[in-house]
Amino acid sequence: MYQYKYPHPAVTTDCVIFGFDGVRIKVLLIERGEEPYKGKWAFPGGFMRIDESAEEGALRELEEETGLKTASVQQLKAYTAVDRDPRERVITIAFYALVKLSDVRGGDDAASAKWFSLDEIPSLAFDHEQILRFALSRLKEQLHFEPIGFELLPEVFTMPELQNLYESILEVKFDRRNFAKKILQLELLYQADPNQKRTTRVPILYRFNPQKYQELKQKGFRLEF
Repeated sequence: MYQYKYPHPAVTTDCVIFGFDGVRIKVLLIERGEEPYKGKWAFPGGFMRIDESAEEGALRELEEETGLKTASVQQLKAYTAVDRDPRERVITIAFYALVKLSDVRGGDDAASAKWFSLDEIPSLAFDHEQILRFALSRLKEQLHFEPIGFELLPEVFTMPELQNLYESILEVKFDRRNFAKKILQLELLYQADPNQKRTTRVPILYRFNPQKYQELKQKGFRLEF
């Protein structure tokens, strides 16, 4: 119906996927099988279709490349450098998501999907190193305002695992007793087995309290150490 004289750039979506193995934060990367940057690692993503939103495109690419079908993605920002893609003028809309490692099973395009610790990140394609830095800064910020362990930890976990998660993201070390005291004061956790006795050899197992979790998010969560 309408015709425009202005050239149309292509649009892609890229997703920074964070997981946690109980000790360290990890990032999911895909090894590129085609040029440009063949053999380099990049975030799951691809070109947005003409009949879908950016979020729909991001979720579709995630499922195709990683097997994730129900991931909730949050938008980071758009990256618009003119020369960011050697093929043509490409704008990417970056997203990020927090998932359990066990949820990634591999999709049709996921033969080369692999988790990397932050200190093992290889050289990335395109401007994905810049995107990763921004995603990490957003994750650190989010940690103070949302109890994000619910998305990253298994259903049952120990206090040391939760502390490892916070230390891995914030790149600091906490006193074990002070950390546990502050977290328990939030009433965000409950003991998985109420009859389990405290011993020095067997750590207490916890679950998240989903009702308290939602209450804290709605009221405005603020965690300081």
